[in-house]
Amino acid sequence: MAWLQNIISRYDTTIWIRVIGTILTTFAGFMLRPFLAFYLYDRMDGNLLVAAMVTSLQPLTSIVASVYAGGLADRYGRKPLMVAALVIESISMAGYIWAESLIAFASLTILNGIGAALFWPAASAQVTDVVPEEKRSEVFALLHTALNLGAAAGPLIGVTLYKINPAIAFGICSATLMIYCLLIMWKIPETLPKERRESGKQKGGQPEDIPKTPKLRLREHTTLLWMTLAAIPVSLLYSQVEIILPQHLRTRFDDFLTVFATLLTINGVLVVCCQIAIARFADRFPPERIILAAYLLLGCVGFGYGWAPVFWLLVVAEAIFTIGEMLYGPQIQKAISVLAPAELRGRYFSIFGANWGITGTLGPSTGAVAFRNIGGTYWFSIVGLLLLIAGVFQYGLVKKAVRKSSSVPAETSENMSAS
Repeated sequence: MAWLQNIISRYDTTIWIRVIGTILTTFAGFMLRPFLAFYLYDRMDGNLLVAAMVTSLQPLTSIVASVYAGGLADRYGRKPLMVAALVIESISMAGYIWAESLIAFASLTILNGIGAALFWPAASAQVTDVVPEEKRSEVFALLHTALNLGAAAGPLIGVTLYKINPAIAFGICSATLMIYCLLIMWKIPETLPKERRESGKQKGGQPEDIPKTPKLRLREHTTLLWMTLAAIPVSLLYSQVEIILPQHLRTRFDDFLTVFATLLTINGVLVVCCQIAIARFADRFPPERIILAAYLLLGCVGFGYGWAPVFWLLVVAEAIFTIGEMLYGPQIQKAISVLAPAELRGRYFSIFGANWGITGTLGPSTGAVAFRNIGGTYWFSIVGLLLLIAGVFQYGLVKKAVRKSSSVPAETSENMSAS
């Protein structure tokens, strides 16, 4: 049992609670998320564009809410934002059980977007608060593994529940979100320093010994903005996998739902088995090279999804996709964490996370129009080409970010103290 104790003692209790909560919520979420588009598609009388537009409301709301979410996490603390976010998401998931009208679906989707926007910047900043820089990519990889523990089993179970009654999946998802919320309330301490929380709550003037919450002037953080822009093709691929790939598979396979769920399960199993080992291996190399390799692999996946004529080639493409995301996720989050000044961590993760909101908002509708006009084969090929181009730019940006963090501990720290 010594090896188990060594593993447990390697990370802070906060990280293990996050791991447990992530497993619970992603297991439930992946029972539902891959089939939410189908659920809306069926409820919208087979109108793919309307279903895609409703789905897009969640990330659109996240973009708007995230403008404030990172600042709130930096001002009032990580824990209150995470608790509020999970309560909101739990309510929205439960609401889908009884929703019937387009307005109801749209309202619940917007509510879910608010919850997601509040949670992730605070959660990512919390990891950066408690984990030393040299362990961050490993911890982000651990959380990614936890996410895929749920993803490994969720989709195939979700297919069964979806065919029986989708309300069951919505109910399970709502309950697990609330359980995660209770775990955070019970076991996770606040990680934002007390003096910064007091600074955030201070109204009017404040004592000189309490540091002011700094303003973030985007023109002073161009590296972050360009990294966010270069990340858009990655999140665009993800948005097409969730919304358009199932429709593309429908044109090629009779039991396309099972094919789609099997691909998701393969992805989850491979991440669970390999993520930590790959993260540790990747740490031996400069992060910009690992991220470039990830972009090249994901670019190949775009072409694979589009052109694969048989199931086993889709499996190969899914394996390549999994390797690419295992390389990309932990390294890009670590790059943001070392680039971010300590007092701006929530806002940095919030701004970078906007790439998911942008593609989540525009991606489904864009993909639906492209799928209808040029077909899935050519559309996924275009996405693959965008990934190859963006990878070259992200390589240079990450190299610059890492160099900045090693020469200047906090980017624009002088500007922060001046403000």
